[in-house]
Amino acid sequence: MTAINVLAAQRRRARHFCIQALYQWSMTGSTPSSIEAEFRTDNDFANVDGEYFNDMLVAITQRSEELDALFEPFLDRELAVLDCIERNLLRLGTFELLDRVDVPAKVTLNETVALAKKFGATDSYRYINGVLDQVGLTLRAHELAEQ
Repeated sequence: MTAINVLAAQRRRARHFCIQALYQWSMTGSTPSSIEAEFRTDNDFANVDGEYFNDMLVAITQRSEELDALFEPFLDRELAVLDCIERNLLRLGTFELLDRVDVPAKVTLNETVALAKKFGATDSYRYINGVLDQVGLTLRAHELAEQ
């Protein structure tokens, strides 16, 4: 496996754990640092980009209202009625599109949709894809227009 493939796999696992951590944060109100400590204790982080996990968890929890405001115009329902998993998937994807320009927009969309298929309701991945596509066209129009 090449170094790029290893990094991609480690980041995929970081996103996987991050969506679970964000769910826990939403449901319990625990601090990101306590959630991170618990995840590192209870899970095998050997093949996880731990720094990426931490960066996402801290940034998304601290900036959730800012992230919500970026995707809310593209929702077909009130933010308050969004399922917790859907809301946090949209936050994760929006965060990557906004702040992680080192990650191609298509990768962010594909990875977030994959998480939606795993953790979301039956067809929520379609909804996540549609909303994040609009966010991507707003935040990274130049990149997505080239593809």
